[in-house]
Amino acid sequence: MAKTPITVAYGDGIGPEIMKASLKILLAAGAELEIETIEIGEQAYLRGLENGMDKHAWEVLLRNKVFYKAPITTPLGKGYKSVNVTIRKSLGLFANVRPCVSYYPAIDTRHPMMNVVIVRENEEDLYAGIEHRQTQEVYQTLKLMTRPGSEKIIRYAFEYARANKRKKVTAFTKDNIMKMTDGMFHHMFDEIALEYPDIQTEHMIVDIGTARLADTPEMFDVIVLPNLYGDILSDVAAQLTGSVGLGVSSNIGEEHAMFEAIHGSAPDIAGRGIANPSGLLLAGVAMLVHIGQAEVAERVHNAWKRTIEDGIHTGDVFRVGRSREKVSTAEFTDAVIERLGKKPELLRVVSYANEPIMNAVQKLKDRPKEKKDLMGVDVFIEWDENGRSADRLGERIKALVNTSSLELKMITNRGLKVYPDGSSAAFHTDHWRCRFVSPTPITHAQILELLQRFIDANFDIIKTENLYYFDGKAGFSLGQGE
Repeated sequence: MAKTPITVAYGDGIGPEIMKASLKILLAAGAELEIETIEIGEQAYLRGLENGMDKHAWEVLLRNKVFYKAPITTPLGKGYKSVNVTIRKSLGLFANVRPCVSYYPAIDTRHPMMNVVIVRENEEDLYAGIEHRQTQEVYQTLKLMTRPGSEKIIRYAFEYARANKRKKVTAFTKDNIMKMTDGMFHHMFDEIALEYPDIQTEHMIVDIGTARLADTPEMFDVIVLPNLYGDILSDVAAQLTGSVGLGVSSNIGEEHAMFEAIHGSAPDIAGRGIANPSGLLLAGVAMLVHIGQAEVAERVHNAWKRTIEDGIHTGDVFRVGRSREKVSTAEFTDAVIERLGKKPELLRVVSYANEPIMNAVQKLKDRPKEKKDLMGVDVFIEWDENGRSADRLGERIKALVNTSSLELKMITNRGLKVYPDGSSAAFHTDHWRCRFVSPTPITHAQILELLQRFIDANFDIIKTENLYYFDGKAGFSLGQGE
């Protein structure tokens, strides 16, 4: 078998220790890998590379297609961008797949039957990282979700379920509050579900869904979520299995893939030889399946299961009465290698040989363009005068634009309507949204004329958002109380 080229990063903290251990096991099991090593993470940041990697590292990633990565450290408080997020987005790794499986009775857990796969959207949502400080008091982050991005991840979740003989796909959103962004994700889920009549489907609001996952994970099979919810839920689900240190993250795109443990670099225990390599090792198993070396993946996974079944545990999962021997990273590594070729006796034997390898390439559904009409504008201003009276501000702005073609419909503060007829008991910040609307479509020139009036009156305009209708349907949310 020809060796498969892969890129390896040893990472920071415990990263070098657990990567050395994982590669030792994979190679001992017969993995055919041509390894090219790059440096990313803390040392790259400290050399002045704001994105945590140099040009050479990026070229290697593009060339080799498959990336096996140990945990890295992003320095805090310096404004550095996460190299993880940058790699995921730049390589188009839109699907983050995290199997969360209980290994009871080898690993102690309250949920011995748990076997859930979290499929997380990996490129969009709040992880766009677009934030601004707008006033003395108010900060903003933009939640960006797209219809193509949502369609890709939802369809991937259904294809994954079908390929791996899973019976149900559940979507979590918060569309009772975020009706435009999460509402679109929910709508796409319902639409795509119709194409998979062989798979059960359900939708839950993310808060109650999280509560049910924590209480009864057995009721779930595959869960598909937007980015932020998926990040949180996958760690929760991994911990429910007995340890977040066993969690695996596969990041899949149309051409590239990245495999990593979900835990961090744990600098507090770095160099002590006690780190558990299991999460990264199991990520290596997923990598072997992805590149077509399923038999080697099966050999490693079964040997690892036999090791933990025999009670050979690192300190993070060691339990008196259940574990037999507390071992170091190196000792655990050698124990797994000694069991290569053996299978577990209590845990389910793994077989990857006949399982299909997921193909991430997908054709998106063709959708006709909708008629788009500009019907108004939200003007956001900073204003901190006269006790922050919404009525006083409203009358001032109303007089300012009384000859404009646009009508002042309302003013909101933190999303709550405060003018006209707003709540007098509400707390007001210095950040105000003034909504102007027209009964007929308008031009950008009319908006510029309106903004000039604000400028002439010495108002500080923070931002504007155009109000569009798409095929006659409003493309913006109402204010609370509107």
